[in-house]
Amino acid sequence: MADISTTLAGVKLPNLLFNASGVCCQTEADLKLMVESESGALITKSATVEQRDGNPAPRYTPLPNGIGSINSMGLPNEGYEYYLEYAKKYDYNSEKPLFISLSGLSLDDNVKMCKAFVDAKLPCVLEINYSCPNVPGKPQMGYDMEAMEKSLSVLAPLIKKPFGIKLPPYFDIAHFDQAAAVFNKFDNLAFVTCINSVGNGLAIDFVTEQALIKPKDGFGGLGGLMVLNTALANVNAFHRRLPGKQIVGVGGVVSGKEAFLHVLAGASAVQIGTMLKEEGPGVFARIAKELSDIMVAKGYKTLEDFRGKVKTL
Repeated sequence: MADISTTLAGVKLPNLLFNASGVCCQTEADLKLMVESESGALITKSATVEQRDGNPAPRYTPLPNGIGSINSMGLPNEGYEYYLEYAKKYDYNSEKPLFISLSGLSLDDNVKMCKAFVDAKLPCVLEINYSCPNVPGKPQMGYDMEAMEKSLSVLAPLIKKPFGIKLPPYFDIAHFDQAAAVFNKFDNLAFVTCINSVGNGLAIDFVTEQALIKPKDGFGGLGGLMVLNTALANVNAFHRRLPGKQIVGVGGVVSGKEAFLHVLAGASAVQIGTMLKEEGPGVFARIAKELSDIMVAKGYKTLEDFRGKVKTL
């Protein structure tokens, strides 16, 4: 067996795979499934200050031929205090690190939530979500460089410990450069997670001529295999631009092959979203074995042997 353990934000993961925030992580029952799975870590649903029901259903659907999914969930969550209480009673000796996702609807919200977790002095790792594309009337902060820098300048010194941020996909080299220039200003910003879903796609049923999801007139975030190449580009772009920081790759992982490509592009850990939703928590054991088999076949013993070593023409 190859060694697929990793370290993220100074915390050891027995393997590099865990859930993408938003999948199998809203309730304690969901999180129990993650703890019992063969994931290397778990992350909670992005929390707001107050509990949210999210957008009306149907708000998620897989797309034909296994190409991916579309969703417009609208940040359904139990409110940050629910996840804070969960974090307080979590068994940190389980060898499975706990990451907490926070997605305040304002900077004041994020300050309030971060302060609560900091004051609790817990060994969980915070991730601030700057990339929720499905809350009506709320643009993604990840596309506003000035707002992100202002937010980080307040939150980074408050959090003190290593933390991460969840990013939307970027599509322009100039945006990679601008975003990296912001992120490199904050030493305890330890990792960036990319990508969140590709925002505001539209899926239409050919027979009924109807949008497949209800919120936002059918517009929603795209995930799954069809976003793999966008995800790999973002992982590699930030791997090149953020020396000393780590990348969590997410997007398009349906087998060990895609997980391998994420690491090759520069990922230190890999999250699974659509495939976890469709296959269930058993997906981690399958993909971990597939990745290990690929590494053995290629002669790689550890992830470090090939991380970030994609060849260019």
